[in-house]
Formats: sequence, C-alpha cells, structure tokens
Amino acid sequence: MQIVRSVQELGQAVDALRRDGRLALVPTMGALHAGHMALVEAAADHASHVVATIFVNPTQFAPGEDLDRYPRREEADADMLRSVGCDLLWLPGVEDIYPPGFETRVSVAGVSERWEGEARPGHFDGVATVVARLLLATRADVALFGEKDFQQLAVIRRLVADLGIGCEIVGVPTVRDTDGLALSSRNAYLSADERARALALPQALNAAADAIRSGRPVAEALAEGRASLVQAGFTRIDYFALVDAATLEPLEAPAGTMRLIVAAVIGTTRLIDNSPV
Repeated sequence: MQIVRSVQELGQAVDALRRDGRLALVPTMGALHAGHMALVEAAADHASHVVATIFVNPTQFAPGEDLDRYPRREEADADMLRSVGCDLLWLPGVEDIYPPGFETRVSVAGVSERWEGEARPGHFDGVATVVARLLLATRADVALFGEKDFQQLAVIRRLVADLGIGCEIVGVPTVRDTDGLALSSRNAYLSADERARALALPQALNAAADAIRSGRPVAEALAEGRASLVQAGFTRIDYFALVDAATLEPLEAPAGTMRLIVAAVIGTTRLIDNSPV
C-alpha cells in the first residue's frame, strides 16, 4: 500500500492507478474499525483499485464538540488498511484540503436541514465541502459510505447529483458488534457501564420497527422507544423518528421506503443509529 500526504503526490499516484481501471474511494476520519474494513472490502468489488483517506475534518465539528479528543492512530489505521488490500492511503493535512485563501463552502439544502442538521448546525456544510474536495482530488469513479450515517449518505448523494460530479455513491450496510451495537469510532469514549447500557439504542430501534410493522401507531412506537432510552440512562435524545428514506421527511404513518433514525447521548458520548422499516 502506497502512502502519500501532499496533493501533488496524490495526483501522481492516482494517475498511475487509473491506468489500470476504475478507482474506488473510502473517505474516513481514522480510528478505523471493522465497519471501515467492510467499506474497503466492498470497494474492491466496485473498482480495480481502492484509495482510502484519513482526515479529521475540522469544518464538520461545532465549537465544543470532540475535535481535539477525536481518536487519532495513524500507524494502526494504516496497518488495518494494508491488511484488507487497500492500494493507496492519502493522509492530507488541513492545508492540503483547505489551502491558504480557501473561501468556498458547499451547502446542501433539503435533506440536510432536519435531524443532524438541527442538532449540529453547520455540520453538513463541513461534510459536503470536504467530500467535494476529496472526490475531486482523487477523481474516484465510485465512493463508498456506511449507512450508519444515513443522513450523511443522503446529503452526499444529493451533492453529487446536483453538482454533476462523475462519481457513483454506494451505501454499505451498518456493521454491528456481536451484541448489536453499531460500530463507531466514538464507542471508544464509552465506559464499560455505558457500553452495556448503549445496547438500548439498537434494541429500541428494533422494537419500534417491529411495532410499526405490526400496525401499531407510529407515534406510540416512537414514544415507547424514547422512554426505553431514558430508562437505560440516556440523558438526551436529539431525535427518534420515522422518516422517508429518500427525503428524510418525518412520517406519521407508514408510507413507501422508510427508515427509523435516532441520536442520543449517554454519559458524554453522542451515538447515532438507524434501521430500515
């Protein structure tokens, strides 16, 4: 696996890889786990070569969020990517992504405005801007993102469609631990007790999904889900909602392709998850 840091090195490496076929991109912020490895493995099915990026993007963190303490473990991450056959790792610095004089911000309306957009103002502007930069810099034919960040995936799909960026966006199903908790780099923040109680999150989603499928009123199923999170020790619930899977608009009754989405805080850690219905 080749490792590059500068934009200039990236361009030369990408040119060499593209001579042999399609290029797949897996953008990450590091602190890699089995979910990221699933993205790399899926990427190999879509292209001849896989490029991964590790960049903790400061523009998607609001003041007071965990930018400074976000896990950083470059060497271990590189070893993991190497073990699953990644061809190229780009490790840009902030100045490579946002060079001096950089003044552009990409904002995606509609799908970004509710849920995470309300809970984390400015977050999706940072996501859209950095993803646009990564897609254009790597010239990837396809890029893969996890469905755990379901709203992010919708925002990126809208971004690529609206700007006519020639890159296919592929969503990869959420990878979970054996007990059902969605894998996340932020799980490292959880104490042993919080980790055990965090299982209430996927359990609440599954129970709500079953209730809705069985014909229970949506409002009732959601209220029970929220109550179960409070009982488990979650101190804040930003949202627990049934939404249209394409538009992210809330649904009061079952209709079309749906998704349950949730974001809640336990201890000092904010967790998100979702489930198809």
